[in-house]
Formats: sequence, C-alpha cells, structure tokens
Amino acid sequence: MLPTLFGLLGLGLVCRWLFNLAVYAFPVFIAVTAGHIALDRGAGPLGAGACAVLGGAIIWRLGQTAIATLRSRLLRVSLAMLYALPAGLAGFHMVKGVFALGGSSEIWTAILASAGALVIGGTAWVRIASRHRLLRLPHEPAPR
Repeated sequence: MLPTLFGLLGLGLVCRWLFNLAVYAFPVFIAVTAGHIALDRGAGPLGAGACAVLGGAIIWRLGQTAIATLRSRLLRVSLAMLYALPAGLAGFHMVKGVFALGGSSEIWTAILASAGALVIGGTAWVRIASRHRLLRLPHEPAPR
C-alpha cells in the first residue's frame, strides 16, 4: 500500500513539474542540442555545458523579445506555438510511458498519449500567450 501511495505521489509531482516547466521545453531542446554539438566538436564537458547554457538562454531571450515586439498577431501566435510544440512532444512521451508501464493496450496508450500531448502543449501555449497578452479574456474589451 505504501509503495503505491509513494508511486502516485511521485507521478503527481512529475506531472506538476512537467506542467510548470513545459514552457521551457524549446530552449532546453536547443540547449541540449548545442551542448551535444559542442561536445562532438571537441569542446570538452565544461565548454559543452557553457555552450548549452548560452544557447538556451539566447533562444529564450530571442523568443521573448520577438513575441513582445512583433506587430503581427499571427506571427506572435505562431512563435508561441513553436515554443509550445516541444512541450506537447514531451507530454506525449510522458503519458505514453506512464500508460505503457501500466500495461495498457497499444491503441489506448497512443490515444491517451495524444490527449496528453494536446493538454500539455496547449497549456504551455496558453501560458506563453497569456504572458504576452496574445489571448483576450472574456471580460476584457476588444482592441480598437
């Protein structure tokens, strides 16, 4: 009984962390890729780590600046979707892994993982879009 409770508690914490950190999936993806490329090119572990941190920070800052300064609403929404896409992919694989461990059939695992990708990716997009006021709340007046 106690291991099951700890397992559910751990799963709940992982899901909460995934929701909170989903906004940062794209910069982390870029950072890991930059670190791997730097390590492959012979930069060493410290140089690869520095390259990864710098690459992720640059991509995060460029995205924030672009979303805040672009005038076209369509471009801003598209950029927010680009940043939320890796979060959906991470959500798909997290939910798929959880249900595969439970022994669910392959079709149900795929269906539920797709739903998880939509929920987590959508949540990340809404968080990015609401931070830059791309979404209008129902009680707010329409822009003139």
